Amino acid sequence: MNVMQIDRRRFLAGSAGLVAGIGMTRPVQAQSYGQAVAVDKDEGRPVANMRLPGEIVGEIPALRGVTYVGPREAEVTLYEFFDYNCPWCRKAAADMASLSASDTALRIGLINNPILSPHSAQAAKVALAVQRRLGSEATWRLYQGLLGRPGKVDGPAALAAAGKLGVPAAEIEGIGDSDEVRLALKSQMRMAADLGLVATPSYVLGNTGLLGHPGAKSLARMIAATRRCDRIAC
Repeated sequence: MNVMQIDRRRFLAGSAGLVAGIGMTRPVQAQSYGQAVAVDKDEGRPVANMRLPGEIVGEIPALRGVTYVGPREAEVTLYEFFDYNCPWCRKAAADMASLSASDTALRIGLINNPILSPHSAQAAKVALAVQRRLGSEATWRLYQGLLGRPGKVDGPAALAAAGKLGVPAAEIEGIGDSDEVRLALKSQMRMAADLGLVATPSYVLGNTGLLGHPGAKSLARMIAATRRCDRIAC
């Protein structure tokens, strides 16, 4: 067995241990939760949402490894907490791209919350390694590519996609296995747990948490309302 195979085994095993340490959950039907503000999804069903503790939300910008798209000085930032193997996150990724293109004043922050399987944690570690090595623009492309493809997203799939960005897979794997990436992923998952974001995807907009994906039009309405009155509906 060569060194690369040993490193790959350690990388995969470490991902499984990290997910187990935070706690793994199943996908949640967000409709079973209540509404702090009456807002609807694109198809007309209620969006589950809750007011979040401002002191915890205020810690989000300090998280390591968040992928940002949009102007740093943006008035509104929409944070998405997602899992690479969440089926609803595939639709969300397309809608995030649409929102980013149509609202150039919006800032989007992508935060890993790989609660569905160790495969998701493997992919998240690769994405955080790309973020650390190449920055947000490359990680945004990786996010779009991985969530735009069919099938399971795991470490090898993510490494193959990352390799197309011009960094050798061995280098990305080494960064992904570092303490810096492990701690960044742990802190991102802990933030989701502390905020009660039990569904994937979930969002933080202002001091409101949204469970599940409302759709691009619904999110756009809530973003516009947040700009007007600092609430997801005025």
